[in-house]
Amino acid sequence: MSAKPVYSAPAVRVAAPGWLTASIMLATIMQVLDTTIANVALPHMASSLGATQEEVTWVLTSYIVASAIATPLTGWVADRFGRRAVFITAIAGFVLTSLACGLAVGLPEMVAFRILQGIFGAVIIPLAQAVLLDINPRERIGQAMAVYGAGIMIGPIIGPTLGGWLTEVFNWRYVFFINLPVGIIAMAGIWAFLPKEETRKRRFDIFGFAMLAVAVGSLQLLLDRGQSVDWFNAIESWIYLGLIIGGMWVFIVHSFTAAEPFVDLRMFADRNFAMGLIFIFVVGLTMFSGLALLPPLLQKLMGYPVISTGIVMAPRGVGTMVSMILVGRLVGVVDARVLVCFGLAATAISMRLMAGFSVGMDAHLIVISGVIQGFGLGFVFVPLSTLTFATLNAKFRSEATSMFSLVRNVGSGVGISLVTTVLARMSVVNHEELGASLTATSPQVQMQMPQLIGGSKALLAQADQLVSQQAAMIGYVDNFLLMMYLTLAVFPIVLFLRKPPTHAPAAEAHAVME
Repeated sequence: MSAKPVYSAPAVRVAAPGWLTASIMLATIMQVLDTTIANVALPHMASSLGATQEEVTWVLTSYIVASAIATPLTGWVADRFGRRAVFITAIAGFVLTSLACGLAVGLPEMVAFRILQGIFGAVIIPLAQAVLLDINPRERIGQAMAVYGAGIMIGPIIGPTLGGWLTEVFNWRYVFFINLPVGIIAMAGIWAFLPKEETRKRRFDIFGFAMLAVAVGSLQLLLDRGQSVDWFNAIESWIYLGLIIGGMWVFIVHSFTAAEPFVDLRMFADRNFAMGLIFIFVVGLTMFSGLALLPPLLQKLMGYPVISTGIVMAPRGVGTMVSMILVGRLVGVVDARVLVCFGLAATAISMRLMAGFSVGMDAHLIVISGVIQGFGLGFVFVPLSTLTFATLNAKFRSEATSMFSLVRNVGSGVGISLVTTVLARMSVVNHEELGASLTATSPQVQMQMPQLIGGSKALLAQADQLVSQQAAMIGYVDNFLLMMYLTLAVFPIVLFLRKPPTHAPAAEAHAVME
């Protein structure tokens, strides 16, 4: 009979790590879902709340900005009040504000509740990652990050489909009400299984936080509003840019000179952590923005209903789940850097396949490329999370995981803004180029649409619609190719990541958060 494997001690011992992990993942999925589940319900919200389509987008913007600003607070509040208390409070606040959002009768109160929901939800993801890192021995961190990654990856995939189904079958308010039972179960589990820990008194650097909040909040507003105001052709965008540069510059200078800065810069001296932040920014920029392109492509261009869109995208989630199961076991056996390279290669291949999409195709290529991309996502995210925190001192984990989440979200925001802008601009350019070829001397026009030469208005409108459709399709293809090139460009970063030690030093293995 084989001997039972011996594991090093985790930083925090818990009585029921399995149940605690399940509770943490429920909270994680609840929070991640809420970033996408409300998107498809916006038209219904607009009519119910008496708002225009442009005004109702503040339901999304307010949540994103509030979450971005509050995420860096995770480290300080966890040290000051304890992870258990902060975790429970955050879930309780998220559930109550979800209920308030579902009961809202006007846009101002909806935006106010979404801001509060974003603030409470901001700490859930980094706290979940920090706790999973601490309750697992070093040898099982890869498996823990696989479970964590599954929640992070699956949420954006099923969110739009679940939101569309709830809106069609019940009411848009149920995209918020669904958080109630999930949140209550998660809160009960964390209350029961996560032990209290010692708190650490830290002075709150209000000036440092304010400068970081100004920079991060302005960046999110620029990314969210940029395309609608035509980017830097509007004074609004220049104001945001000035606040970003000024706020970040003052924050960095202040952090180097303050006795107790809001963000402890010593954690950035860890090479794996610093390189991991750069890597996760690019991962957010390429992979999550690619996910954002598919629902509008399938629904607006190919005519898929919301439910059918979810069915076609579901295999992507299956690919992710399979890779999470595999990579969780492989991280301790195969060099994590090799796994990351494999995941990047699979993602690049999927993007190349997606660049072959066409308007009249069936779902076959969509499913195949989705499975490959989902498979690649797991092989990137899990080893990267493991490598990023492998050599970092345990006392920085709450603060470091909040920065990891913030950088990932910023990368995702930059990527979505980038692909949205490229799609809008290239669609116009492609429309002009395609339309220019529809001349009276064109052999294709003379053979297939001779009535077009005669100036038939109905036929002109039909031709313009077809040209617009093809121009948009080429715009999507341009984006997929751009994402492929960016994915290939991050390969060299892997060379800067160090292989984690097989065993933690004794002092660190038994350390508890100071």
